[in-house]
Amino acid sequence: MVMPNLYGDIISDLCAGLIGGLGLTSSGNIGKDCAVYEAVHGSAPDIAGKNLANPTALLLSGCMMLNDMGFTEEGGKIQQAVHDVIAEGKYVTRDLGGRSLTTDYTKAIIGKL
Repeated sequence: MVMPNLYGDIISDLCAGLIGGLGLTSSGNIGKDCAVYEAVHGSAPDIAGKNLANPTALLLSGCMMLNDMGFTEEGGKIQQAVHDVIAEGKYVTRDLGGRSLTTDYTKAIIGKL
């Protein structure tokens, strides 16, 4: 969907609930001359430094960037590894109902690569 920033923020936050929450939602602000890729969620200062964050949104935003830059194979491999780890359910973060730390989840994704 294409819309002004404020409405895009509202709609993306609402839709994130349909797929598991803000920790899974990637984002791209794509203009004529440049693009910015980011996780939709905020900085989560309440869990900063505790190894509890879900890095999925940032990883998938990076995949969007790689795809846009022409690195579709690399972006696709990372995206598939993320999906595989989540589907397996063994190493998922607390926001997804698991008990894994950020580093455990990340190592599992790297292992799938």
